[in-house]
Amino acid sequence: MGAAWRDHSTTIIVTLLVLPLAGVVAYLWRRRSRPRRLALAEVGLVCWTLPFIGMLFTPQGTPRSVDLVPLHDLPSWISGSPDTAIAQVVGNLMVLAGVGLFLPVRYRWAASLPRIFVLAAASAVLVETLQWVLAIGRVSSVDDVLINTAGAVLAAACSRRWWVTEKADPERQSLPVP
Repeated sequence: MGAAWRDHSTTIIVTLLVLPLAGVVAYLWRRRSRPRRLALAEVGLVCWTLPFIGMLFTPQGTPRSVDLVPLHDLPSWISGSPDTAIAQVVGNLMVLAGVGLFLPVRYRWAASLPRIFVLAAASAVLVETLQWVLAIGRVSSVDDVLINTAGAVLAAACSRRWWVTEKADPERQSLPVP
């Protein structure tokens, strides 16, 4: 946790300050044709996800590596120091949680757990692939993909109350439902 704070403290502090402020601004200054919850979902999606993407693509100054064995990294995260376990597990759960939490609230086409699962898994694979291709000193790991995806699905399950009851809302629809 100390390394995460050392490397990303500014991003964490700015995010914690900007997210609530952006939510208030979106709530107060929404367009008349758009319900407030949609504006809040848009702000939450952007303000939650972008800082994590920035953190994931910060160069580390170490050689790149790849671990394609599922559940290989996870035990080392948990058996290490408690700070490392918290930073790795909670941090990886949070990376795509904003997508799972806000995307189905905003877009009707995303309002299903299987769709969030597929979208989150594809996004996590893209992030890990880019980390390896860009050679920024990150470990590209299947465990990161699994935990990132789990975070998005868990967050979607938490927000389900808001998107399941709103499926019939035509204002949420911006793309046709397949």
